[in-house]
Amino acid sequence: MGTSQSREDYITDSEYEEESESEESSQYDDAQETSSSSSSSQPGTKTLNSLDEVDAKLKSLKLKYPNPQNPNLKNPVKLYLHIGGNTPKAKWIVSSKITSYSFVKTQKINGGNGSDDDEESGKSYVGDGFWVLKVESKVRAKVSTEMQLKMFGDQRRVDFVCNGVWALKFFSDSDYRKFVSEFQDCLFENVYGLRATEENKVKVYGKDFMGWVKPEAADESMWEDADDGVGKSPENLTPVRGNQDLLEEFEELANGGVQSLTLGALDNSFLVSDLGVQVYRNFNDGIHNKGLSVRFDGGSSRIGGSNSTPKKAMLMRGETNMMLMSPLKEGKPHASGIKQLDIETGKIVTEWKFEKDGADISMRDITNDNKGSQLDPSESTFLGLDDNRLCQWDMRDRGGIVQNLVKGDSPVLNWTQGHQFSRGTNFQCFASTGDGSIVVGSLDGKIRLYSMKSMRQAKTAFPGLGSPITHVDVTYDGKWILGTTDTYLILICTLFTDKDGKTKTGFSGRMGNKIPAPRLLKLTPLDSHLAGTDNKFHDGHFSWVTEGGKQERHLVATVGKFSVIWDFQRVKNSAHECYRNQQGLKSCYCYKILLKDESIVQSRFMHDKFAVTDSPEAPLVVATPMKVSSISLSGRR
Repeated sequence: MGTSQSREDYITDSEYEEESESEESSQYDDAQETSSSSSSSQPGTKTLNSLDEVDAKLKSLKLKYPNPQNPNLKNPVKLYLHIGGNTPKAKWIVSSKITSYSFVKTQKINGGNGSDDDEESGKSYVGDGFWVLKVESKVRAKVSTEMQLKMFGDQRRVDFVCNGVWALKFFSDSDYRKFVSEFQDCLFENVYGLRATEENKVKVYGKDFMGWVKPEAADESMWEDADDGVGKSPENLTPVRGNQDLLEEFEELANGGVQSLTLGALDNSFLVSDLGVQVYRNFNDGIHNKGLSVRFDGGSSRIGGSNSTPKKAMLMRGETNMMLMSPLKEGKPHASGIKQLDIETGKIVTEWKFEKDGADISMRDITNDNKGSQLDPSESTFLGLDDNRLCQWDMRDRGGIVQNLVKGDSPVLNWTQGHQFSRGTNFQCFASTGDGSIVVGSLDGKIRLYSMKSMRQAKTAFPGLGSPITHVDVTYDGKWILGTTDTYLILICTLFTDKDGKTKTGFSGRMGNKIPAPRLLKLTPLDSHLAGTDNKFHDGHFSWVTEGGKQERHLVATVGKFSVIWDFQRVKNSAHECYRNQQGLKSCYCYKILLKDESIVQSRFMHDKFAVTDSPEAPLVVATPMKVSSISLSGRR
């Protein structure tokens, strides 16, 4: 287990070994291998070598290298490389005492020579290709969110990932600001294929969302007022290195091949694996294996023409039934129907088909009508989502009577309401609030808000930042939305003040142009590198409440072998230390990491009712393919 101890931010160890010019090249080559091989190391709290102290040491040695103010040296910087990962020997080394950077447009990452590049930043030409950041022959990175660029304005420094973790340090504030501005312009053009002009930004984001482009001009008051004082962070809170410990209570073996984790708010929770559904008992310290499991018929999970293992499980009817959805094709989420499992008898009681106007259709996701509807013993409806469809399904026939479950053809779910969009909305994921409002994430990064009364037109549509939304969650009261992308989480406040001075959410009306800028939740470049280049964020969730007046307190997401936990109040606090000296959208790097020994399938907080008095949160349950763990957050400060 570890935390986000700013191994880059607060670096105090003054140990430094001077390297000769001849050693520097081999040190760089060795560092690439060391940095890569340490990717599986556990995050720790080892303090590293300060870049400022390295600089001071170099100056004290009176080394002779070109004057950075030399007008013939364009864009001068110092280049550093982080080596050692999280081993005791981890440190920053000087890779180039004085060098220069450039943004160039090219059609290939592994170019090598300057002649392979089409143009340098600052020219008016906009053609094919994309912008890359070049520093000598050591760094050549496509300008994207995958670089995980982190800014340190007070140090005139940026850190980023490119086959290792690098830092650039600038010689003046103006040099630093110039780099950040150029980087953001190149990022905009790489994402949208348009020059980063004011006109094009309005075209992409819309005039109502210009606060997303210029966060310094956006209305920040809603972030501070959103909770009406309930559970607000103290004004003098200084978020240092985390104030709660992660305490792993116990770990149990699963049946293997775990595909999903489904938590219940009552007695039981469930793991869905290749073999069937494993039943766990809910306790205040986590979930315990009851030794009970429901095996799929003949070891097969066939449904709706699919032989694949269910990837989606949803509890219904007072948590006595479970709906299981299996994809038609491996690697694709779409399904043509669902299985209904009676948990009390352990039997699949029916297989339902998705059908509209007499034609078979598919769904990519299902969810409950609202945050607490799985607790309703009479629940017969649920929500469905496909690439261009949003609807509600009913297990009763049109006359209001539950359909007879007889052998033969699968009964057909009744499409009660919804809309089939003619143009490509490319829906990816959705979630519901406590009152049944719906938030939908899309491939283009847009997040749309629908009221339960109308699924035809979104009340509010937040623009994308260029990355597909792979998962979305929303608080019970609908005030906050958490979108997951491969490289960051986006936290959106839906509150606005209408023309009559009333505070509403974007689910109930159009938000106008006083829309708060979102906040981003990211890994530091070092943690991102340690997580591995092939590992992406997935399944970002708020902690779980199902009644009004209670506030979610934490956020959790998974990346590779890491479960990453943020304090919700800290993220919302505009005076939070992470947000100082940043340009652009505020990004929070203050989190805790729980490290497992295999890739994590899912991480979820148990229902709020299972929180004990000396803990700030209900236990966190973490499922891997072979194990399930329960972790408590200590209330110790």
